[in-house]
Amino acid sequence: MMIYKREMKKNIKSLMIWSVILAGIILMTLSIYPQFTQDQQTMEDLLSAYPDSFKQAFGMDRLDIGSLLGFYGMQVHFMTTLFGSIFAVMLSSNMIAKEENEKTIEFLLSKPITRVRVITEKLLAVLSNIVILNSVIVVVCLIGFQFADENIPIKTFSLLILGTFLMHVTFATVAYFLSAIMKKSRTITSISLGLVLISYFLSVIAGITSSLDFLKYFSLFEYIDAADVISTESLHSLYVGIMLGVITLSIWGTFHYYRKKDIAT
Repeated sequence: MMIYKREMKKNIKSLMIWSVILAGIILMTLSIYPQFTQDQQTMEDLLSAYPDSFKQAFGMDRLDIGSLLGFYGMQVHFMTTLFGSIFAVMLSSNMIAKEENEKTIEFLLSKPITRVRVITEKLLAVLSNIVILNSVIVVVCLIGFQFADENIPIKTFSLLILGTFLMHVTFATVAYFLSAIMKKSRTITSISLGLVLISYFLSVIAGITSSLDFLKYFSLFEYIDAADVISTESLHSLYVGIMLGVITLSIWGTFHYYRKKDIAT
């Protein structure tokens, strides 16, 4: 597991920075909840001031933000999904391509290590970082929930976290595949970040008007929409299937292509 340990060591600083930033944002946001709910009338007046299209785009018309879970779904969930996805693609988009860009691939290929082992250990490093980041999110959220004198449905919260994790892995494996088939790290990172931001934008657009509702099928953010998960207390099986399918195809494509790739040393 030499490559795995090396990648974990090289990415520990980035993981810590992202973890601390996300933890700080989550705690700061959840700490506001008690004050936010003290004056229900003021809260209702504030919400009524938003245009209907804005409330639809962010699920405010379907979430009870007067409850802790509803507040989490509107204020925290989108941050953990968006920022976590950005972290995932930035990490994985450079994982394979950097070996050629930095010419370290010559060192790896000189060792008795197969290409399959190289990309397997690197993929495990990506997944390990995502698991750690999501574990931090869970722990910090559970701490943040203590600010409120209110119990949160653990089952529904677990589904939201599971959906977030699946989305992070989906984006990560797509970026990992791009890292295997392309050479320039900056280009790969730009495309990967573009996929995340476009997906988020499509989610917002799909929520604004019913005529563009079909766009939700092209946005992973819609697949784990907090309002839908909370109202149904479940993850849509079709959306979970699509994410698992994309993950599987991306990983298969990475192994299939990289084994035959003409690597420039």
